[in-house]
Amino acid sequence: MSAPRVILGVSGASGAALAGSVARQLAGLGVEIDLVTSVAAQRTLTLECGPDALGVLRSLASRVHSLSDIGASIASGSSPVAGMIVAPCSMRSLAAIAQGLDDNLLTRAAGVQLKERRPLVLLTREAPLTLAHLKNMTGATQMGAIILPPVPAFYLLPDSVQAIIDQIASRAIDLLKITAPIAKRWHLESGSSP
Repeated sequence: MSAPRVILGVSGASGAALAGSVARQLAGLGVEIDLVTSVAAQRTLTLECGPDALGVLRSLASRVHSLSDIGASIASGSSPVAGMIVAPCSMRSLAAIAQGLDDNLLTRAAGVQLKERRPLVLLTREAPLTLAHLKNMTGATQMGAIILPPVPAFYLLPDSVQAIIDQIASRAIDLLKITAPIAKRWHLESGSSP
């Protein structure tokens, strides 16, 4: 049986480290990664994660696709993928996905997941939210996407920013249901505190 194949889209919102954690964890699970990054994402990766971040991300991918290549395999529903994660997901990408504007490979691949009824997990990153953002989240959800804002699981008492990032990335991967759950879980014994 072949390894699962997942699309990782990276758009230009802050939170670029989420993309690296998702990619590392997927690669560690033996998952094939199809990577597509926006121009803004490439800039944000460099600004937030350092000059080598894009290269490291690409090295974890099985296939790297150009944002403008709307003829890539992942632009078709016949491409055998298990789902897609957009980490982070900018409000621009969210709006395009919610409105069906398949104007680049990232948004086209996301639209394909929706039409094929495959998991699409959007780590939407913005605060505070406008009514337009909320309407786009509702629209994407109504079409089948899963909105997963990168909110820390404070109840797990994380000891570093990296622990927070990794937990959020693990939750996103778990939502694809391609492996047994990998994220830390809430566990409260009777009479104890978290």
